[in-house]
Amino acid sequence: MRSIFIGLLTLSMLGTHAQETDIRYLSGTDAANTVSWDFKISEGRRAGAWTKIAVPSCWEQQGFGAYNYGRDYKTDGKNSRFADEKGSYRHKFQVPAAWKGRTIEIVFEGSMTDTEVRINGKSAGPVHRGAFYRFRHDVSSLLKYGSENLLEVEVSKMSADPSVNNAERLADYWIFGGIFRPVWLEAKPRAHIASLAVDARHDGRLNFTADLRGPLKGMRMVWDLTDRNGKVVLKGAASVCITDSLQRVDALVNDIRAWTAETPELYRLRVSLQDAAGKTIHRTQERIGFRTIEVRRGQGVFVNGVQVKFKGVNRHCFWPETARTLSREQQEMDVRLLKEMNMNAVRCSHYPPDKYFLELCDSAGIYVINELAGWQKAYSTMAGSPLVKEMILRDRNHPSIVLWANGNEGGTNKSLDPLFTHWDLQRRPVIHPHHRPGNDFNGIDCNHYEDFNSTRKILQDSLIYMPTEFLHAQDDGGGGAALQDFWELHWSAPRSAGGFIWAFVDEAVARTDMNGFLDANGLNGNDGILGPHREKEGSYYAMREIFSPVKVSLPTHAPADFKGDVPLENRFHFTNLSSCRYRFEIVDWTGPYERMTGARAVSSLEGVMPDMAPGSKGMFSLSLPADFRNHDAGMLTIFDPKGHPIGTWTTLLRPNGEIVKGFLRGRNDSLRLSVTDSTINMGGGEVSLLIDRRTGYLIRATNKSNDFPISFTGGPLPAKGNHRLKDVQIIRKDSSISAIFRYEGELEEVIWSIRPDGWATLDYTINPIGPQPFAGISFRYPNNYMLGAKWLGKGPARQWKNRMAGTPVGVWQNLYNNTQTGYSPIQYPEFKGHFGEIVWMELNTVEGKIYIATPQAGMFVRLFDFNGLTTNGGVYPPLPVGDISFLEGIPPIGTKLAMGVTSNAAVYGPMGEPNRFNGPLRRTLYIHFGMPRITDKAERHDRPLIDNVF
Repeated sequence: MRSIFIGLLTLSMLGTHAQETDIRYLSGTDAANTVSWDFKISEGRRAGAWTKIAVPSCWEQQGFGAYNYGRDYKTDGKNSRFADEKGSYRHKFQVPAAWKGRTIEIVFEGSMTDTEVRINGKSAGPVHRGAFYRFRHDVSSLLKYGSENLLEVEVSKMSADPSVNNAERLADYWIFGGIFRPVWLEAKPRAHIASLAVDARHDGRLNFTADLRGPLKGMRMVWDLTDRNGKVVLKGAASVCITDSLQRVDALVNDIRAWTAETPELYRLRVSLQDAAGKTIHRTQERIGFRTIEVRRGQGVFVNGVQVKFKGVNRHCFWPETARTLSREQQEMDVRLLKEMNMNAVRCSHYPPDKYFLELCDSAGIYVINELAGWQKAYSTMAGSPLVKEMILRDRNHPSIVLWANGNEGGTNKSLDPLFTHWDLQRRPVIHPHHRPGNDFNGIDCNHYEDFNSTRKILQDSLIYMPTEFLHAQDDGGGGAALQDFWELHWSAPRSAGGFIWAFVDEAVARTDMNGFLDANGLNGNDGILGPHREKEGSYYAMREIFSPVKVSLPTHAPADFKGDVPLENRFHFTNLSSCRYRFEIVDWTGPYERMTGARAVSSLEGVMPDMAPGSKGMFSLSLPADFRNHDAGMLTIFDPKGHPIGTWTTLLRPNGEIVKGFLRGRNDSLRLSVTDSTINMGGGEVSLLIDRRTGYLIRATNKSNDFPISFTGGPLPAKGNHRLKDVQIIRKDSSISAIFRYEGELEEVIWSIRPDGWATLDYTINPIGPQPFAGISFRYPNNYMLGAKWLGKGPARQWKNRMAGTPVGVWQNLYNNTQTGYSPIQYPEFKGHFGEIVWMELNTVEGKIYIATPQAGMFVRLFDFNGLTTNGGVYPPLPVGDISFLEGIPPIGTKLAMGVTSNAAVYGPMGEPNRFNGPLRRTLYIHFGMPRITDKAERHDRPLIDNVF
C-alpha cells in the first residue's frame, strides 16, 4: 500500500468529463417499484408451473411456497420440518453494445438464501450462501453486447450449509425466501476504482484507500472533498503506484464540522482516475462524516471525545405485506419515528439492513450497531468469513455505524472477530451481544434482560454496561413500562453506554394464504413499541418523554405559588439549549358538550431556550399573563435546532373543581323520592336513580329523553376487598335528595345525592389496607354497548403505574375497540385500559351519554377488561372487579422474562412497586345519565383549536 500525505493546499483537479459507474437495474429498486420476472416454485403454493413474480420480493408474500416461523423447530419438536422451496427465476435483458470492453458485474443486494446465478446458460460464479449480504459476479465474458441476454437464478430457501441455517433460519423471526433486495448491473472501465474505504476523524484527519483495478500505467488519482453547500474544502492528486492496487491518502482538513447524531454533517468525497492526458477514466464518490468512536475501558463509549448514552431500539427490516422487502417511504417512516421518540441509536437486528436505511441514519443522525447474522447459533468460519467481508465492504463508510456486532446471544464465532477490523479501515469496536453474564468483549458488557437491581450492580463494575436488548416489549409490557426507572439509572451511571429496547415493531406478517390476516405467530412476534404498520402503542408516547434531550420538570398541577419557573436539564450530548426554541401557550380546554376536542390558545409566547451547556441543569422562567389563573392550563412545547418538536408538557392552572364547575348545569326541575323496603328511587330533572337499599348499589338509571334505561349498575362496590352494609340514612332537602350508606370493610361510606337539574353526586370513602395494586370503586356496564369515550385527563394512550410518561393532560377522544396490544385486529390507542388524572369523561353508548366528573385531582378511570401479560396464573396485572372503575392508584406491569413473564413488576424498579395508601381516601363523582338539558345558548368560540403534537 502506498501512502501519500496531502495538506490543505493541493494540486488542482484535472479533467472535466468524469465517467461514473453505469448502473442498470434488472429488478425494481424497492418494494414499491418492482419488475416482473418469470418464476417457478418447487413446492408449496402454486408449485410446478412457470408464472410471474415481482422482483424484489419475498415469494411467500407473492402467494408462493409455505410460511415458517424460525422457532417452529421448538414449537413443533423433533418432527418439525422447515419449508425448503427452491425458486427458479428467469429474466431477459439487453446490454448496450457500448459496454463491450468494460468490466461488468451483476450485483445482488440480498437473496434468501443459497443463490446460484447463470448468464446465457453459463455459471456466473460460485453459489452464494447467506441471505442478507451484497454479493457480485464479474459477468463481462458471459454477456452478449448489443443483444438480448438470459439471466437464470435458482434460490434455495434453506442453505446447503448447516451453519448458515443455524445462524439465519433457526431464529426468532419469520423465515422468507426469494430475491428480496434489488439486482443490477454495474459497468465500469477496465481501469477503475473498485471501492473506497474512508476513515474521517472529528479533528479533520482524513484517511482513505482506493482499491484500483485494471491497466493503471501512467495514471493518476485525483480527489476532492465538498461540504453540504457544495464548497470544495480539499483537493488532491497523485500518481498511481501500479505495484499496489490499494492507494492510500492521508490528509488534514481545517475547520471541519463533525458528525454526531445531533449534528449529522456530511461531506462528499469524490475520487477520479485519470489517464496520462488528464482525461477522467472513472470516478466514484462516497458521503462521509468526520467523527471519532472510542471505547474507553471502564469509562464509556465516546463520540468525538464526548461520552454518549445510546437511546436505542432493535429493528428488523419488516413490513406486513412485503416482509423483508421495504420501500423507501417505509424506511423513511422508520427513521422519522425513531427521531420522534427522541432515540439516537438503533441496533440492526439480526442482520445488515437495507443500504438506504443506513443512508437515512447518516443524514438524520442515528448511531447504528450493524450486525452479522447469528441469532443464537453462529456461522462456521468458512461460511462466515466472506459474509463479514461483504457486510463491511458495503457499509464501512457510513458515519452512522459506530459498532459492529458479531452475532447475537451465542451466535458469535469468535474466530471471525479479526476480520471486522481487517476490512474496516476505521477499526470500529466489535461487540458480542449476549443473554448471559460474563460475555463482555472489548470492554463492553451487553448482557440482555437484567432486572433493575442487577443492572445497578453491573453498572458499579469496572466494565461498560450497554444491554443490546432490555425491557422486552411483548404484550404491552416492557418497552416504555419501567423505562423511566431504568433510564434514570443509566443516565446517572458513569459506566453506562445506554441500551437498546427490544423491539421496534410487532412482526406480524399479512398471510397471503389467510386473506391477509396479520399473524405474529402467537406471542413470538409481538415485541414492538409500534404495531406492524407502525401504529403507535403506549410505549411510543412514554419513550418520547423519557428519552427527551430536554428533561422538563413541569408538574401536572401547578402549585399555588407557581410563577412560571420550570426546572430544566439539558440531556443533549453536544447541543446547547440556546439552539432550541419553545412555545408556551395558555389554553382553555374544549368542554364535554362540544363536538371538537382539544384546547384553544388564550395567549402564546415564543422564544429561544436559555443558554445551558450539554449536561447542565438550570431554571427556565416563563412570562405568565396576569390572568393566567383564570384559564385551564399551560402547554410548553420545545423544538430542536431543526424546528422539530421534542415534546409538549402540560400543567393545569386551575383546580379540577373550577374546571368542572363550568359544565355542571342543566334545567332545574322537581325532585322526586320513593322508598320501599328494598329500593330507593330518587329523581331530579329528567334523571331517576333506582338504588338497592340493601347494598347501596345502583340498580337502574333512566332519563326521560331516552327510550330505555342506562345499564350502568352494580356499584359502587370496592374495586378490591370485602365490605358489609351497616346502616342507611335518607335525607331530603329543597336542593337535593341524599341516601347515606355506611359499611364495614375497605368501603366505608357511600352517599348518593341528586339535584333538581338531574346531576347526581356520589361521595365515597375507602380505606385500603397495606400495599395494593389499586384502590377505588367499580360499576358494571356491558362493553358491547360502548361507542366511544371523550375525556379531560392523561392520554392519548392508556397508562400503567410504571408507564405514566408521555401522556399529558388534554382533551382526548377514542372510539370503542377491542384491541389486545400486539394482536390482530389492531386499533390504537386501545379503548380499554387505565387513564389517569381524569377531570371529566363522557362515555358514549347506544343507550345514551354518561357524564362523570370529579373536583379532586388524581383519579384514574379503568375501562373494562383488558389483557396485560398472560401467565400460567391468568392475566397479569390483576384487574378490579366490575367493568368501569374509579381508582386512586393503578398497577404497574412487568415485561417478558426469557420465555415466560414475571408477575413481579417491582423487580423492574421503584415505579413497579405496589401502591401504598395512608389512611381513608375520599372522592366525589358528579354523574349525569343522558345529555343534560342546557337552557343557555351554546358557547361560540372564535379561537381555533391548537395543533395536537401527538
